[in-house]
Amino acid sequence: MILQQLQIYLRTHHQASLEELAHQFKTDADALRDMLNLLIRKGRVRKLASKQCGGCHSCAPDSLELYEWVNSGSR
Repeated sequence: MILQQLQIYLRTHHQASLEELAHQFKTDADALRDMLNLLIRKGRVRKLASKQCGGCHSCAPDSLELYEWVNSGSR
């Protein structure tokens, strides 16, 4: 069920950080990463190059890990 919700969320929002997804679905980031990797293998999602911040090292790594919906077809 959450895999389908994850796809709907990304399809609607186009891009999201792992931190945002974990907060949205109240799910562990590692579990979401596994689901995202499945969607990557299916060609529905791609992982974007990590967002760079100012170098202060205070940003949570999960907030810099970005994913994007790429499949314009169904589901």
